[in-house]
Amino acid sequence: MIRAILFDLDGTLLDRDASIKHFITHQYDRFAVKLAKIAKKDYISRFIELDCRGYVWKDKVYQTLVSEFGIEAISWAELLEDYEINFMHFCIPFVNLLETLEALAKEGYLLGIITNGIGKFQQRTIQGLGIEKYFQTILISEFEGVRKPEAEIFLRALSNLNILPNESVFIGDHPQTDVMGAKRMGMKSIWKRDLGWQEPEHPDAIIDDLSELAEIVASW
Repeated sequence: MIRAILFDLDGTLLDRDASIKHFITHQYDRFAVKLAKIAKKDYISRFIELDCRGYVWKDKVYQTLVSEFGIEAISWAELLEDYEINFMHFCIPFVNLLETLEALAKEGYLLGIITNGIGKFQQRTIQGLGIEKYFQTILISEFEGVRKPEAEIFLRALSNLNILPNESVFIGDHPQTDVMGAKRMGMKSIWKRDLGWQEPEHPDAIIDDLSELAEIVASW
């Protein structure tokens, strides 16, 4: 019987692609005077390209932007600080996020998050989504000193919840880091479909919408 449901954050709970576009559009608007020599669409598209769906940290992204566009009125460090502090205000959840978490909590499931990333930044993202209250454990790789798909970070989450791998399910968008990482631990794995990645081999289930979760988990 499944007792605990654990989630990835970016691309699973947070619609990161939409959030990044939302943030970077507003960043350009807020600093428009200092970025006036750059076309808005070019600033947005180049940031998204350099970001590589979150796999390049923003110090490198902003350093490259400032260099390529010849930005002099504002430094890469100032732009980075703005990102670190204000991204949380532009977080867009996937459809049915709050409703799904509410339903799962009412059913008595233990809930957790295991996410790779910078500690304080990921904490702010979770706060921006307004979902902290639903989770009994939240593990962020920088704070833990270990990253998915390494077994240790999954083991710590399971230990925190006092459950066995076969009593848990993990939901994520990345085929290797999330789906295969969890499967190797003996957990059930659900792929939240993301067309940016190749479909993983033999997930236990595939969902397109978080609202599908409750019925799938109940069937196990």
